[in-house]
Amino acid sequence: MTTTRILVVDDDLAFRESVAELLAQDGHLVATAEDAAAAVTALDRQRFDLLLLDLHMPGPDGITLTDLLRRRGERIPVLMVSGFSTVDAAVRALHHGVDDFLTKPVEPDDLCRRVADLLARRPRAPRQEDAGSETARIVGRSEVMREVLEAVHAVAPTTATVLVTGETGTGKELVARAIHAGSGRRGPFVAANCAALAPGVLESELFGHVRGAFTGAVHDRPGLFRSAQGGTIFLDEIGDVDPNAQRGLLRVLQEREVTPVGSARAVAVDVRVIAATNRDLRVQVEQGRFRDDLFYRLNVFPVHLPPLRDRREDIPALVEALLETLAASVPPVPTISPAALRLLQSHDWPGNVRELRAVLEASAIRSTGGPRIDVQHLPPSVRAPRPPQDRYRPAGVVDERTTITEALRAAGGVRARAADLLGMGRTTLWRKMKAYGLDPDAAP
Repeated sequence: MTTTRILVVDDDLAFRESVAELLAQDGHLVATAEDAAAAVTALDRQRFDLLLLDLHMPGPDGITLTDLLRRRGERIPVLMVSGFSTVDAAVRALHHGVDDFLTKPVEPDDLCRRVADLLARRPRAPRQEDAGSETARIVGRSEVMREVLEAVHAVAPTTATVLVTGETGTGKELVARAIHAGSGRRGPFVAANCAALAPGVLESELFGHVRGAFTGAVHDRPGLFRSAQGGTIFLDEIGDVDPNAQRGLLRVLQEREVTPVGSARAVAVDVRVIAATNRDLRVQVEQGRFRDDLFYRLNVFPVHLPPLRDRREDIPALVEALLETLAASVPPVPTISPAALRLLQSHDWPGNVRELRAVLEASAIRSTGGPRIDVQHLPPSVRAPRPPQDRYRPAGVVDERTTITEALRAAGGVRARAADLLGMGRTTLWRKMKAYGLDPDAAP
């Protein structure tokens, strides 16, 4: 049986955690969010099978979030709960696309029964329009983006393993979702951030573990590969995987089976693998940090995403699309002045589309609900960018150790300045320097 993924959105921490624990006991994978903005972020990163949503929350309420999801073409079932319910509120919620409505306090058995009913009624196979809507979220009409879309359409119906490369923030997971949507696979899309987990934890997350495998393993856990049975697993930041996990991944790709941590029994899986990285894996192979046999297994069909600075003609369309997605967190949706748009097109965007979205959200907030984002609402880094010769520009996907070394040299050894040039946090830079043997505590 395929594990379902549920997102619980409620500003009441106690209710959020108790519901998450209850649903987890029923075998569901549960994520939580405290408000509509956090929910949109979670839904952008990962596909869920059901949304359990509070009606009244700080900021946009549950109905506003449901409206946004329906406009985006999301067909995820929505179970709404409210502690201040009236018949009118329930009717209004159902009219706006909510599938079921419960009043707090919620009876655990009733909640579990409603969840099971909604999951049983949800569409099991992706329809053709789902593939189209996922692909439509990849915004861009430039020549380089047309090539990306052609590659996505070509590889989606196949079973080929795909390696998506590109700088941080270029939309690698969006491409992976589009490939899954066009694949016709009936199982879920499951995302795993390989860089966010310690080596031992990563193996348990990917391959699962049995009870007693290690301290704290009080229950069997299926792991993300088995949770993605019949669907697609997206391995983000694959270049950060340690050697032990690399061996396990190679076994999955070769034998189509996983061995849970602490078990001697392999379990067969039917999962399509899409991996992504912002590193040059060929260089890592040459340096002995990545297995060559795993690289060749992953690099069956490569798709490269260009940085935003190489497709500036796409920025107006991206701005329009991103402003629409901000409706849940910063209503009403503003427009943007021609002068502000010109500045956005002239910026280099080291953080790519992710940075553009953050700039637009902050600018919309600074506009104090006004109808238009103007030049004065943009952050100083965009209004008065550094001269080109004073800016570090990595050229595409390069060896990260070399990139960091060059950035430190350009910054005169000042880590705070190097982190700014690289578009990453100081803590992240410190961690990466330590991992690459670059002494983070050495004097500049």
